[in-house]
Amino acid sequence: MRYLHFHHQWLNKRTPAQLLLLFYLVSIIISTAALSLPFAYQEGVHVEFIDVLFTAVSAISVTGLSTISIVNTLSTTGIIILIIILHFGTIGIMASGTFIWLLIGKKIGLRERRLIMTDQNQTSFQGMVRLTKQIIIILLVIELIAFIILGTYLLNYYSSVKEAYFHGFFGTISALSNAGFDITGASLLPYSHDYFVQFIIMLLIIFGAIGFPVLIEVKEYLFSRNEKRKTIHFSLFTKVTTTTFFILIFAGAGIIYLLDSNDFFTDKSWHEALFYSLFQSVTTRSGGMATMDINLLSEENHLFISFLMFIGASPSSAGGGIRTTTFALVIIFIFTYARSGRSVRLFKREVYEEDLIKAVMVTLVASAMVLGSVLFISSQEPSSLMEVIFEVTSAFGTVGLSLGITSDLSNASKIILMLLMFIGRLGLFTFILMFRKNKQDGNYHYPKEKIIIG
Repeated sequence: MRYLHFHHQWLNKRTPAQLLLLFYLVSIIISTAALSLPFAYQEGVHVEFIDVLFTAVSAISVTGLSTISIVNTLSTTGIIILIIILHFGTIGIMASGTFIWLLIGKKIGLRERRLIMTDQNQTSFQGMVRLTKQIIIILLVIELIAFIILGTYLLNYYSSVKEAYFHGFFGTISALSNAGFDITGASLLPYSHDYFVQFIIMLLIIFGAIGFPVLIEVKEYLFSRNEKRKTIHFSLFTKVTTTTFFILIFAGAGIIYLLDSNDFFTDKSWHEALFYSLFQSVTTRSGGMATMDINLLSEENHLFISFLMFIGASPSSAGGGIRTTTFALVIIFIFTYARSGRSVRLFKREVYEEDLIKAVMVTLVASAMVLGSVLFISSQEPSSLMEVIFEVTSAFGTVGLSLGITSDLSNASKIILMLLMFIGRLGLFTFILMFRKNKQDGNYHYPKEKIIIG
């Protein structure tokens, strides 16, 4: 009884960010245990614990980096376990937990709502249960429709109906979750000239990366009556996220093409070049799938793709990185300040100064974290600097693309990548909040004084 009282007191003293971190750690432990079961692997296959842990972290963070070959290592049961973990990683631990609580009739209290708010990067805990229900319903509907379409289409590739729909289901959840795992052994290279498969996968990656609040607002707009539709106004978050997201996709595709127009794309037809560059730009949002051997691209392109992976997906999505809104606010803030502007304005709205501070802080901390990881791994591995930069930004952005060095890394480097994947999925701002104390500073201020900058 005394232990339970102490345990309850200890939990009450934790901030939502600290509790969320704890829940994600518990989910990793459970996922590792599930993937350690003997029947999760093919007969005669032995996997080291560090690689099981790496796979579990990669799955719960929906990254897709892997030190093992999924198709040659996991059994059908193991792949199903992986799919279950990916679902939890996609929706978020707290949203998944809330769904289970609702199914068993448990009341969702204030603490749970605050945790969901932190997990989904929201600013208010009001409507958190409704938000969770909408996220789960939308994702399940998208998953079901895509599974039927993709599974049916893959009957053209597989002689067995069971095999076609199994590949369709795994491809659907892997793309929608932005995880990037594959059971083909070659990602999407078998479909490198099948533009229908690529189009479906790109749509799923976008749905998973653009942000759940955006999907909810678009759904409400599309399914509203004409009279009500005229009164619906999209939030500033949706406008900024969507605009930044698609600018990055199309500008990214153009730059990827230009950087290799005289090399990789030289002998490609216009439609091949279009889909190669467009798919590559979409997958860097957090998807991690590939329709080509990315080692064939130039080093300049590898560096640019690393930059895209560093930005990552949108807040409250299945992706990682600094997030699109952070990037947009930092860039607009720089231009505004350079032009002597006093406030950042977007779509006839003024941005809170607190949000600008958060964006700058996240960018600086993320840059320092990535730089430190690159320096450490470079000192431990024989890989080139570009390979390490690519691997580190892929882990932080929870993308999953690699130049082929993941399985050859030392245990120390694997641990660094696991930390990056974990922080990338949790959200860097949420991770920073973990160090904040519950108590507030006293209501007083020291005298201000100017400091020379630059």
